[in-house]
Formats: sequence, C-alpha cells, structure tokens
Amino acid sequence: MAPEKKLPCDLKLIEETLSRIPPESLVRLRTVSKKWNALFDDKMFINNHKMAHEEKLPCELIEETLSRVPPESLVRFRTVSKKWNALFDDKMFINNHKMTFRFILATNSKFYSVSITPKIEVRELTLDIPGLESHKPKDLIDCNGFLLCGMDKEAVVWNPWLRQTRLMKLEVNQPSLCFNGIGYEYDNMRLEGSGYKTLVSYRNELNPTRSVWKIHDFASNSWKDKELVFSGSSGISLLASSSVSLNGILYWVASFLKNNSSFVLVYFNFSNEKVYKFSDLPCGENHHSDVIVLRIFMEDRFSLLKQCHLTKKIEIWVTKNQIKNCCSGDVEWMNFMEVSTPNLPDLVKPSYFIDHKNLVVCSCDETGQAWIYVMGDNKLISKSQIDSVVDPWPLHCTCFPSLVPVPRSQTKEAALQV
Repeated sequence: MAPEKKLPCDLKLIEETLSRIPPESLVRLRTVSKKWNALFDDKMFINNHKMAHEEKLPCELIEETLSRVPPESLVRFRTVSKKWNALFDDKMFINNHKMTFRFILATNSKFYSVSITPKIEVRELTLDIPGLESHKPKDLIDCNGFLLCGMDKEAVVWNPWLRQTRLMKLEVNQPSLCFNGIGYEYDNMRLEGSGYKTLVSYRNELNPTRSVWKIHDFASNSWKDKELVFSGSSGISLLASSSVSLNGILYWVASFLKNNSSFVLVYFNFSNEKVYKFSDLPCGENHHSDVIVLRIFMEDRFSLLKQCHLTKKIEIWVTKNQIKNCCSGDVEWMNFMEVSTPNLPDLVKPSYFIDHKNLVVCSCDETGQAWIYVMGDNKLISKSQIDSVVDPWPLHCTCFPSLVPVPRSQTKEAALQV
C-alpha cells in the first residue's frame, strides 16, 4: 500500500464532512488512518455529529476526503445525499480515488492490481474463496466493472474494488472451456429484471470443429444449452480473447473462415440469443500473426489496437460516435494513434487503455516477464518491469473500478430479506 498523503485542508473541515456520514458506516472507516480512528473516539465529535440539513462545504474537500474512504464503504454512503450519490457515479471521482487501479494480473497462485498514478504501484489481492488457491486461472476478462476469472470447471465473478466474489460451477469438466463474458438482457440499454448472464463455450467432442455453448443465469443460478445462431452470416470464427462487454452486449473480433485475413466485429445479444455482424474493421488485410485487441473507449465507444507482426508498428482506431442499442448503422472508425519507432516490443496478448493522448499497455516479453509500456507522440515514452509478479506469463486485463455489487442469485436475495 502506498504511504498516505496529507490532506491539503484543515482537520475541522474533515470532521465537518465526516459528521454527515451515517453512524453505522463510521465504524468501517477506522482503518483509513490513525487520525480518523482517534477522531471517532472523540466524544465532542460524536456529540456534534449531524444527520440532516446539509450545509455547504467545498466540493473539493468532500471529494478529497471521500477519495480516501475504502470503496466497499462508499456503496453505503449513497443515501447520505443526492450529491454524494451522483458523485459516486462520476467516473472522474472513481479514477481519482486513492485505491483505483488499471490492470489486474493473475498467476498460478496470486492476484495483483496495478495502479499508474503515474508511478506504478502493485498490490496483492485475494479472492476470499476457500479452496480456490489450488485452481489455476485460464481466463481473465473485464466485463463492465466485474472480472470473470475462468478455470477448468468453474469461474469466479469478482469485483476486486468492493472485494466481492461469486462462484459459478459448471456440470462439465472441459480442458477447452472458455468463459466469454458477462452481459444482460436490455431495454433501452438498461439492465432488466432478468439480471446478468454469462456465455460459456467449449469444443464439441464429437465434432471438434464446432463449439458447445451454454448460458448461465445469475438470478436463477441455472445453465441452459444454446445453439449459437449467426444471423445474416455464416462461416464466422470468433477470436475469444478479444471479447468485450458494452451495455449488456458481448462483442468480438471475428474472421470469415474462407478469408482469415479479413476481420469484422460481431456481437451476441442476450435478449434474443443470436450473433450479428456489427461492422467491418478498419485495419484491412492482416497477417495471421498480427495482434488485434478490442477494448472499450470513453465508456460508450470502441477502440481497436493492431500491431503488425512484420514491422512492429502499432495502430489505434476508435469509433467516432457513441455505441447505442448494438445497432451498427454507419459505424465510423477514426485513426487515433500510430507508434512506429524501432524499439517497440513484440506485444503478447496485450491489455491496454487510452489515457488522454497516451497508450498504456500491459504485455509480457519473450521470457514471460510482465511489463507496462507507455506510448505517445509516435514513440515509446517509458517501460517498467513489474518485478513483484514473480511467476512468468501471468494472465492480465484492464480493470476500471466499479461500485456495482456482484449480483446474487434470487435464492440468496430471499434469504437475506428473511
């Protein structure tokens, strides 16, 4: 954990802000600092605690104070005021929180978060599920603030920021098992009562060229078989490692079996359980060893990274307009960035995000050692080896913190209400 920084404000103003937090939540804030712990034992503070009639306080003070509150406590503070509730939905506040991170790495035995502020800070995380330590993770996918960590016969849905997990078990044990992502049925891009769902696939033992598909329903905790239907297209091969989730829809980079050098973007709609073509991709003809990765950009758009296998040149495209209701229309891709200097590394299954005008990438070198690369202005700005991740070839993905709780099954919700 990084050393605590002093707040640039008077202690009395901090007390004034904390005096508006529900008493039952103050207990969880004792771990923020020794000063806060001592403050909550002060009889004068308790006597002056206010629960109503919010007075005007500097917004900068409130945000700076709340940015030091453990994320799992922020969820309970939504009821303090409408301003606080709106603040917790502000991505800028989430990004500026002292415990925000940008990448998650998974090895055979441990999980890590990586923050870039701009100094790189690595913290060890825990899944808090007994007996899971012996299971080797196979997939690590970022899905709308959740992480989907797939194993041989089960998966963990995880919100590492809130330290919440849920275990999903599949009735089959398949070496080729792939957890593709989390989505939901939608109505005007809003989550419906049916809740979250997961799409899973594995090779058909009788016909290895085909896949078996299953859908897991979070609410009922049930599985069902699904024959995947490609509406309007056939002969499409999905690149499973490139799936992303946006507005409850799963998107993949895919290629036509008759022409593997031509890539398109397709999506799976959980509302009607069909696969559709979304758009052509802007990168044209491709070598089979080129690196192509799809990500979310600005929360409501797509970005696409391509590294040419022969020249090592990296190109980034982004969609110009907001993606709504998975309707492709006339999707316009813009060339956002190019990096083509001689010292560029070979990216191996990279994860990345765009920070203003810079590209931040996590990738492994030829020995399996994890690195963070920062690129911009057509050059490699910096590269940093993640020394604390000792196991080679870790899984990794971008992860943007979220205050959305991990969904429970209806049975557990009913038990909690009782």
